[in-house]
Amino acid sequence: MPPGNMNLTSDSGDATFPTLVEITDEELEEIGMVLGLRRHFDLSVYKAKCMKRRVAIRMRSTRCLDASAYCSLLQRNDRELDLLQKTLTIHVSQFFRNPSMFEKLRTDVIPGLFMARERETGFPLRFWCLGCAGGEEPYSLAILLREHFSGNLRRTRTVIVGTDIDPETLQGARQGEYNEDRLRDVPMEIRERYFQHQGTRFVLAPDIREMVTFLQGDITDVGGYLASDLVSCRNTLIYFNRHDQEKILHGIADCLPAGGILVLGKSESLVGSVRPRFTPVCPVERIYRRI
Repeated sequence: MPPGNMNLTSDSGDATFPTLVEITDEELEEIGMVLGLRRHFDLSVYKAKCMKRRVAIRMRSTRCLDASAYCSLLQRNDRELDLLQKTLTIHVSQFFRNPSMFEKLRTDVIPGLFMARERETGFPLRFWCLGCAGGEEPYSLAILLREHFSGNLRRTRTVIVGTDIDPETLQGARQGEYNEDRLRDVPMEIRERYFQHQGTRFVLAPDIREMVTFLQGDITDVGGYLASDLVSCRNTLIYFNRHDQEKILHGIADCLPAGGILVLGKSESLVGSVRPRFTPVCPVERIYRRI
């Protein structure tokens, strides 16, 4: 494997610490082979540009000056393999990100879901957050339901599930402890009602944590998707190539009933052959209904 280009001066001017190395397609493919063999992690489904930058961040952290040296490190160091996989899959989130989307769910979407389920007793109403990272998204849904649909919750069994590929991230989500920057869109009265300030952290109330079940899952494993009534997959598809975006969206369509809801991120949209399977509820907020 040829060495990547490098500059031995960092952004801060430290001549002993390299800047981000430029990684070639061939080098990324070789790193992907190591991940595939050692962790059964398929790097090829992700956008190469994004993955190259994240690999380069780990290379700089380990002071590897080229991709060949980093491949050698991965082959002998399980801890670095774990750290690389975490870096490649991490998605930073926050509570009630894009508040207008949650308001649209409250006023125009969730009431209809409860009404439909109350006519079809025997099945829970399931909300599923794909790529849930630290749990902010499913917990935001739990707070929304507790605040505005407490009566419906008493009448209708409701399940909220968050899935992510990284087990350590999920363990942190279960603990429900967050830095203040994750709460910047949370109204003060909601913050005071559902979070306890402990030192520099905010701890989510136990009754909200108990509303959410966290499971490990690979978003590309569409055969393992959960039957759901609402799927939130926000700011996750942007990391995948077009072919796998379409595969994931078809998987979501298959797990939703007619009338089920899909929520995407503001920078995402329906692609290719999956478009005819949905109709817009609110294009601005990227909310769609399964046909």
